[in-house]
Parts: sequence; C-alpha cells; structure tokens
Amino acid sequence: MPDRLDRPDPQSPLIHEALYRGDEALALLAAVRIVLCGAGALGSHLAEHLLRQGVRLLTVIDFDRVEQHNLGTQSYEVGDIGAFKVDALRARCYRATGVEIAVVGQPLTERNAAKLLRTADLVLDTFDTSASRRLVTESCATLGRPCLHLGMNTDYGEAHWNEGYRVPADVLAPDVCAYPLARNLVLLVVALGAEVALRFLLAGLRENYSITLRDLTINREG
Repeated sequence: MPDRLDRPDPQSPLIHEALYRGDEALALLAAVRIVLCGAGALGSHLAEHLLRQGVRLLTVIDFDRVEQHNLGTQSYEVGDIGAFKVDALRARCYRATGVEIAVVGQPLTERNAAKLLRTADLVLDTFDTSASRRLVTESCATLGRPCLHLGMNTDYGEAHWNEGYRVPADVLAPDVCAYPLARNLVLLVVALGAEVALRFLLAGLRENYSITLRDLTINREG
C-alpha cells in the first residue's frame, strides 16, 4: 500500500500516479521490460497510456502502416497516414512523454519470437489475427513469459492471462476492416488492460476480466 503522506515533486508529470501508487511502485514500473505485440486500436493507445503511468522500457512490435480507416479508433493522426505504425507511435510517445520506446517494424514469426519475447517481464498481446495471437500464446508458454491478452469483438472486450486463454477465430467480414467497433470500447479495454497489467507487475496478481459496452458491465472471471 503506497504511503499517501509522501509528497513527490509537484512538477513531475507522474505526480498523480506517484500519490496514488507510491514512489516505490513507480520505480518498479520504470525498471520492468514490457513487449507490446500490436500497434492497432488497443496497442496504439495502450503504449502511451503505460508511459504516462510510469513504464519506461517498452518495445512495440507491428509491421502495418497507418491507413485512413484507422483514425477513428487508433491514436494516429491524419499526418501519419502512410507511415509505419511503430514509427508514428514512437514519435507520438516521445512528444507526449519524452520517453523513447523501442520498435520492431516486422512481423512476429516463429523464427524471431523467442528472440523478441524471451527477456520480457511482461508480454501484452493486442494482435488482431488468430495466427499472430496463437504464436504469442504458444511462444510465451514455451518461454515461461507472463502474457496478458487484450481483445475486442463488437460489444465485448477482455483482458485474459495466457493460462487457459483460448485464441479467438478471425472476424468474418467482406472487408477485413469493416466490422463494428466503438471507440469507447477501445478506451475501456485499454484502461482495463493497463490496470490488470499494473496489478500483476506491482502485486503479482493475475486477474481475468471481461467487459460489455452496452450495459457498462465489468466481470471478473475465474
């Protein structure tokens, strides 16, 4: 439990997190190594969100480019269209926090998965295809790396640890990008996933949650 009587530097950009979680917690978060798989709707927001909460050693893996249809649900801007997502995200995160994240602008494959994931204190999976999610799931199980999966589908979102995780089927739609998704659900799942991740990093808890947007219900699952 952080000491609420501690008074960190009032000029610190993390003063509110420090008052809430404590300086010791922020020091721990600054030292953990996180690998974020995916820089789309969840990953793009989650990266900056974690940095604003004290994370400092963050690597993001993605090989897609920013497209027009990404602007509604992802953190990118009009000027980013055509750029690689990881490059645009690295620049955005630096402007927002002054932190230089590491990026990998190539697909995660069976050949490079062990190299990219084996030193992570936590792997966060926000990939949007079954094949990619399965690779992360199996690689983390083999390497013994803790892995938290964040996902969404229409009205439903979840944060689920690797143990017992079931890889979902790919979305079936005429256009792979044409599926219903509310921005509010994206941001709710980001906040939920970030809190679950921090509870693990700070207290060793592995909690699974699901959320539904229409009734604004969060359920803790076994």
